[in-house]
Amino acid sequence: MADQANRPKRRRRMHGIATWGPGLLLISPSIVLVGIFVYGLIGQNFQLALSDKHTAIQPETFIGLDNFKDLLTEDRFQHALTNLLIYTVAFLIGTMFFGMLWAILLERGIRGEGIFRSIYLFPMAISFVSAGVVWRWLLNGAQGEEAAGLNRLFQSLGPGGLQNSWWDTPNWGMVAIAMPAMWQLSGYMMALFLAGFRSIPDELREAARMDGASEFQLYRHVLFPQLSPVALSALIIAGHMSLKVFDIIYVIARNTYQVEVPATYMWQVQTFDQAKAATIASVLLIVVAVLIVPYLVYNHRTEKNR
Repeated sequence: MADQANRPKRRRRMHGIATWGPGLLLISPSIVLVGIFVYGLIGQNFQLALSDKHTAIQPETFIGLDNFKDLLTEDRFQHALTNLLIYTVAFLIGTMFFGMLWAILLERGIRGEGIFRSIYLFPMAISFVSAGVVWRWLLNGAQGEEAAGLNRLFQSLGPGGLQNSWWDTPNWGMVAIAMPAMWQLSGYMMALFLAGFRSIPDELREAARMDGASEFQLYRHVLFPQLSPVALSALIIAGHMSLKVFDIIYVIARNTYQVEVPATYMWQVQTFDQAKAATIASVLLIVVAVLIVPYLVYNHRTEKNR
């Protein structure tokens, strides 16, 4: 009797295996490649970070967390982390603000929406390296007769007092460095928010207007709360992109200590100190994982409960 009762369960299990079998076979090459070139290399990086292999010819000896302790107490790395924090805050505020602003303007149905949408999204088609070359000229810190870029524009239009050293300024250098990234990613944020606005049923808007809600009240109490999942996704995407920033800072400022971040610091030391570079990479991975993993868990639970 027990065997007969368990027979349907075995059939369902075998059916599930038969269903997943062909699909698993098709994606198995991708699984193997990801396992080797992503997780395998991550594991090798952590192994190197836990060793004293500072040069290519030096033997690899396990030393535990000594490299992490030395790095986290180093003044230069703390300076790079502070710069990264300032950059991340400025980048998130700028991209979220302009992305939301442009999405609201387009969501209200202005004329030439397709043209404006293309203009806002165009910077995304440009690589960070190409954008960095242009912005390096725009953020030229020379003033007076030698002024170029934005300083030259301010000098020609009259408000010469707006001229400054841009990314070479001690307090606001990282905010200036964040401007090119804001310009490039705000269009992407706009696309996310616009998709969120367009997914809200028109019945909610009509019901709010019939209840006498003003446009400000409509956005505050009806539309913005509906955008919470989109805003969270946009925040996570922009946050993890800002934490691992390298190319645009390197192109604009090269190896300038004033605007150094962990990724550029890692690039400088990787030629003569492999263990230290691996430790910096490991710290960056941990920081990004702290941001991403809770979001993935929350998203999985949300999807599972639907």
